Amino acid sequence: METDNTKTTLRPASLRWKILRQALLRRSSPQNSDEQSQIGVMNRISRKTTQGFNLIPCQLIEKISNSRDARVCYTLPVAGSPKLFLTQRVDNHADLGDFEICNRCNIDNTGLVCHWPSEDVLAFFSLSHADMFRSKRVIELGSGYGLAGLVIAATTEALEVVISDGNPQVVDYIQRNVDANSGAFGGTTVKSMTLHWNQDDFPYIVDTFDVIVASDCTFFKEFHKDLARIIKFLLKKVGPSEALFFSPKRGDSLDKFLEEIEGNHLHFSIIENYNAEIWKRHQMLMSGDESWPNYDKDHCYPFLVRITL
Repeated sequence: METDNTKTTLRPASLRWKILRQALLRRSSPQNSDEQSQIGVMNRISRKTTQGFNLIPCQLIEKISNSRDARVCYTLPVAGSPKLFLTQRVDNHADLGDFEICNRCNIDNTGLVCHWPSEDVLAFFSLSHADMFRSKRVIELGSGYGLAGLVIAATTEALEVVISDGNPQVVDYIQRNVDANSGAFGGTTVKSMTLHWNQDDFPYIVDTFDVIVASDCTFFKEFHKDLARIIKFLLKKVGPSEALFFSPKRGDSLDKFLEEIEGNHLHFSIIENYNAEIWKRHQMLMSGDESWPNYDKDHCYPFLVRITL
């Protein structure tokens, strides 16, 4: 979800409750004109898409009976790469239990909503930059269903890949996906992890990782301070190390996050055109490609931010 500069100035928390209300309205009586208008606003706010940049072909394999889940096959567009099979949700309904867990754990539920386009970009970028991960210890933050982390584990000969999220429901999906693809990882150790960016009790992973990766993790400004802090904690202090973030600008959200990065005495660079194929598809969408009807550069196109100590 994202807030446009349109007819709403609602804060993220208010938007989440409106989204829940919208989901409940779908299951009750037909909407009146007021309710239909609210849904129209939410449709303008939402940047969710089933299409994205179409960088990694995927196919629904089976809908899991008596479940909201399905198995999806991702065919990596590099010769010799294995297919990856992910279990993920395929419905569009918010669930009251999801919101209860979010409130209890002080997290958001975006990792459950869908497979987000920036994750696709991170996964595709990793495929063509295997040398950045080879023999390295890698952690993905806020990974959702874990596609990018699984791609790194299956194709780059990384030493270790930790796929993390703060939402325990999401981590359950990650572990299922790690187990389902265990034969694709070769000698790479792959783990799931519940990791809250504000936690202090993780001495076993401080000063550990050569590479941190993340996609679209800078949206909620209330998490910026903790996110910048944990990057500094996790990066290995001896030898080269860096964090690779793929994030749309989303108004001033990315800029505010980078202020926190500087406040933690970290260094960063921003790259707009970092891959020829991704840039070509971005240009096509900007020119009116109808596969992503509400495409907007500020909200949808992820910049590459490279962060170092």
